[in-house]
Amino acid sequence: MMNEYKSVFFKYIKYTLYLLSLFFVGYAVTPYKAIFLGLALGTAFSLYNLWSMYSKIDRMGQAVIQQKRVKTLGSLSRLLFAGLAVLIAMKYPEHFHLLSVVVGLMSVYIIMLIDSLTQVTRTPKEKR
Repeated sequence: MMNEYKSVFFKYIKYTLYLLSLFFVGYAVTPYKAIFLGLALGTAFSLYNLWSMYSKIDRMGQAVIQQKRVKTLGSLSRLLFAGLAVLIAMKYPEHFHLLSVVVGLMSVYIIMLIDSLTQVTRTPKEKR
């Protein structure tokens, strides 16, 4: 089960890095620099939040196996980190488009949703 979870995690990282590279290409070749830089900033913070969530779940799984308790901040640290991305965008509005940062923060979740929907459509109904 953990290996399957790990492979899904790395798949999401791969897709997110592809998306980040598209944002940097968009930044380089279009006049919409603030929009693409905002998307890249939000996606980078979203990628960190994905890693944070993965590491917390991994620690929690290890603690369950060892029958120990885990102390985490839960969603608070991820929420504060997303707030930091928004604060950066608000501090430097000439470089980062605020709405693009917010969309970028949701990019990993959009990737997860699209991946889940494609998995559902590919899986036969008997296996669901």
